[in-house]
Amino acid sequence: MLKDILSVSGKPGLFKLVTHGKNNMIIESLIDKQRMAALANDRVVSLGDISIYTETEEVPLIEVFAKMKAKEAGKEASIDPKSDPKILRAYFESVIPDFEKEKVHNSDIKKIIVWYNLLVKNELTDFETKPETTEEAV
Repeated sequence: MLKDILSVSGKPGLFKLVTHGKNNMIIESLIDKQRMAALANDRVVSLGDISIYTETEEVPLIEVFAKMKAKEAGKEASIDPKSDPKILRAYFESVIPDFEKEKVHNSDIKKIIVWYNLLVKNELTDFETKPETTEEAV
């Protein structure tokens, strides 16, 4: 589900991939539904490719969102992303208790909360990780 949701460096919010060509992608903002082109030189990252450092391993962002959804009962985050950094870290620790304190920055936590809220507002909350299905030969 998160493979088609994109973050574009220098542009606020998240974007949904509409279609892609040889040198560009057509994306739609989750904030205002405006469509635009993301060119080959834009730094575009799929949310499905992002992980959070923990003390033992990297946790995919989809799992972080699933834990936030469980904590918030499917609603938007109960914390303001502009809160004091100590409050943000305490909130994030309640979601991911063993996150790597030195590698996960305050700006990362803010961004994750903003992204989660955007996904909830757009009803894109199917955060269940589904195993890859393989076709069986007949």
